[in-house]
Amino acid sequence: MQTWTLRPIGIVHSPFSQTDEVPKGLGAKHEEEGTIEVLSELEAGLKDIEGFSHLYVIWVFHRSQSCELVGTPPCDTQPHGVFASRSPFRPNPIGLTVVRLLGREGNLLRVRGVDMLEGTPILDIKPYLTNVPESELRRGWLAEVEARRAAERHRGPVGHTK
Repeated sequence: MQTWTLRPIGIVHSPFSQTDEVPKGLGAKHEEEGTIEVLSELEAGLKDIEGFSHLYVIWVFHRSQSCELVGTPPCDTQPHGVFASRSPFRPNPIGLTVVRLLGREGNLLRVRGVDMLEGTPILDIKPYLTNVPESELRRGWLAEVEARRAAERHRGPVGHTK
C-alpha cells in the first residue's frame, strides 16, 4: 500500500495545553477561541478565505501514541469502532474540526470552536460547505445515547417521574 509524507501548513494557538482540558462527550461546547498560524510562505493560499463563516481544519493528534480499533467513548458505556467515533487513538492520528472564522490578519486566522491543544500541527484548511439536507443526516449510535439520556432525565431519580 502506498504511503505519503505530509507536512504541516501551520500550528494552532489554543487555550488548551492538556487533553483533559478539552470539552468532550455529548453536549460538549466548543466555544473557545484560538488562532491558526499558517506558515508565512503559504499565506497566499489564504486569499479570499474571509468570505467563509466556517472552516474545516484537518490536524494531527500529535500526542497520541497508540491505536485502539474499538473503545468506549466518554459519553457512552458501550464500545464502538474507532471509525464510528472521534477517538484520538486512530491508525492515522488525523483530527477534523469545524471552526467559525472570526477574522484574518496576514497569516493568522482567529477562530472559535477550538478543540485542539496548543501547538497542534495543521495539515490543511478548507471552507466548510455541505449539501446534505438536515433531514437526511443520521447520528448513528450517538442518537441512541442521546435518547437514553433524555429518557433518564424524564424519569428522574429511581421511582420518581418528572
